[in-house]
Amino acid sequence: MSAIDESKQFIPLNIAVLTVSDTRSLADDKSGTTLADRLSAAGHKLAAREITTDDVDGIRGVVKRWIADEGVDVIITTGGTGFTGRDVTPEALEPLFEKRMDGFSIAFHMLSHAKIGTSTIQSRATAGVAGATFIFCLPGSPGACRDAWDGILAAQLDYRTRPCNFVEIMPRLDEHLRRPKAKGASA
Repeated sequence: MSAIDESKQFIPLNIAVLTVSDTRSLADDKSGTTLADRLSAAGHKLAAREITTDDVDGIRGVVKRWIADEGVDVIITTGGTGFTGRDVTPEALEPLFEKRMDGFSIAFHMLSHAKIGTSTIQSRATAGVAGATFIFCLPGSPGACRDAWDGILAAQLDYRTRPCNFVEIMPRLDEHLRRPKAKGASA
């Protein structure tokens, strides 16, 4: 099990949240609000928050802009990971991944199965790294966003988590790009 090393200082990250939906607005986006509230409560900065429709080019355009933004360390999307004809978030973003994070999907489905049983197979939650930016694609329900944040992301995006976490490897993600990320973290 992971633990927090209190001798290390917390390093706040800049996290962008994208809701993929044809029907939501910022006023009624419960999933995006869940993520924004949780990441802020953890001490991170909400770098950006947007809503885009279930459209491959639209989703990819927002995420590419955030990948190119040195002020964004992590991108979390919510919505569009199901199997309906409009669910295209994995199709939009997986081609951008330089490295896929298969363990995230496995861990997410394990957590989800404990809560909703076999219904977890209706999600294509995925994650990867692009341009030294972590990208996590979550289902569009507030419960799934809570589970992913509370059960995986809160710990992995905390520099103090032991035995290891994503923050400590961020400076090495961009070795080929020479782009500074997570200043203050050391490998």
